[in-house]
Amino acid sequence: MPADRVIIVGAGIGGLSAAVSLAARGLQVTVLERAHAPGGKLRELNVGGHAVDSGPTVFTMRWVFDEIFEAAGAHLDDHLSLIRLDTLARHYWSDGSGLDLFTDTQRSADAIGHFAGPAEARGYLRFAARAEQIYSLLDAPFIRQEPPGMLSLVRGIGLKQLPGFTSISPFTTLWRELGRYFRDPRLQQLFGRYATYCGASPFQAPATLMLISHVERLGVWSVAGGMHALPRAFAALATRLGGQMRFDTEVRCITTANGRASGVVLASGEHISADAVLLNADVGSLAVGHFGSDVKAAAAPVPPRKRSLSAMTWSMVAEAKGVPLDRHTVFFSDNYAAEFKAIQSGRLAAKPTVYVCAQDRGGHGDLATEHAVPQQAERLFLIVNAPATGDAQSSTAAENEQCTKATFQTLATCGLKLARQPGLTKMTTPADFNQLFPATGGALYGMASHGWQAAFRRPGARSRIPGLYLAGGSVHPGPGIPMAALSGRMAASRIILDLASMRRLRPAAMLGGTSTPLVTTVSTG
Repeated sequence: MPADRVIIVGAGIGGLSAAVSLAARGLQVTVLERAHAPGGKLRELNVGGHAVDSGPTVFTMRWVFDEIFEAAGAHLDDHLSLIRLDTLARHYWSDGSGLDLFTDTQRSADAIGHFAGPAEARGYLRFAARAEQIYSLLDAPFIRQEPPGMLSLVRGIGLKQLPGFTSISPFTTLWRELGRYFRDPRLQQLFGRYATYCGASPFQAPATLMLISHVERLGVWSVAGGMHALPRAFAALATRLGGQMRFDTEVRCITTANGRASGVVLASGEHISADAVLLNADVGSLAVGHFGSDVKAAAAPVPPRKRSLSAMTWSMVAEAKGVPLDRHTVFFSDNYAAEFKAIQSGRLAAKPTVYVCAQDRGGHGDLATEHAVPQQAERLFLIVNAPATGDAQSSTAAENEQCTKATFQTLATCGLKLARQPGLTKMTTPADFNQLFPATGGALYGMASHGWQAAFRRPGARSRIPGLYLAGGSVHPGPGIPMAALSGRMAASRIILDLASMRRLRPAAMLGGTSTPLVTTVSTG
């Protein structure tokens, strides 16, 4: 019997994870990507001949990637060189204060005690324990499963742990909950920033997102060759397993036959048939018809007011003077509430918080020579939060310049001066992100994680059209590189089960003859 044919539209981490998982099972996999390289939002920009990571910059939850590679008969360490970092991030404020957080919880508590006093250090230890508890409760029944409802989540947690269910705090905001642990507004600001990892506001996101801090404490790694080495490794493994990668290939539409996804038509006019199609793109692109009228009903539209954050970014080579940078450094604005109030109203913040990734510091950055930069200059990537209005309005040159000025003013106020060099800066706006990832307005994380129901509103691997599946940061289990990889693995598992069911075959429980399941649990409902 010929192998089942699966087309994957989009070579982001979700699509690549699915490609590896499916190809390892012997399915005929073709990945179609309109860009010239894999990665999706994991972008790499050439700035004056220097490769600058210009997307996600934090590598966590490496065990997710270990499992995917091992299930495909490979080892992550054979494809990537990783160094675990001791310092999670460095933080500065305009009052001249600074604080480092570490993977070692007690070391962070000691630093916080020196920074803000013993009461805040004790508060941090209680916060860390609570974050660990939330993660432990949600890992198996929610993060690693197809999207449950509230009742099935409670059943998944189990009767023994049910008394601890309220500890995940879905009904209160992260910002309010942080007030139970920290009196110092700087610490509330620091730990509230974890909401932005999901493209959310700490004033609207549920306190459940505290779990992100625990995930970071479990480990942050530096990747040799930059973050873009990760999608390259996935693509290489999928190819080695028999998958086909086609870049610079745009999909015009997804086709259906007899009410089921049947293939795609490319912009060139070429038609490719398939037994299943997996879309690794924002689900909102389906509802607006970006992939054709046949599949507009495959997923619900995402209203603009429910979009996650977008960003203004600067990829550059510059000389940094003043306060010392670490690999991951955050410079906080004086008024976090005003910052998010402006974004909520569709405006750029007058005084933004700025994240800086110094890619030649920490981990491999101290050793790498393949991305050598001019003496005393280094590769930097700057991010400030922005509203996802890139499809409704394009910022003017004057507005972009004003945002740039405000961004560098925040840095200067906190003690960092950047000597920029002509022609060595590339800026990306929400309108640019909307061009790169259509039908999003520039939103980088799908639907915003606001309110307790947000996590249950993300679609799962199955779309509303049989044979069409979904993966990526806009579907369950959520945004972020590890979550996107898990979504691809879940989609692969669902595709295998569904195709086997169609052919009255019994699917094997494992990938590639290994003892690692595709996902911990897969609902067959």
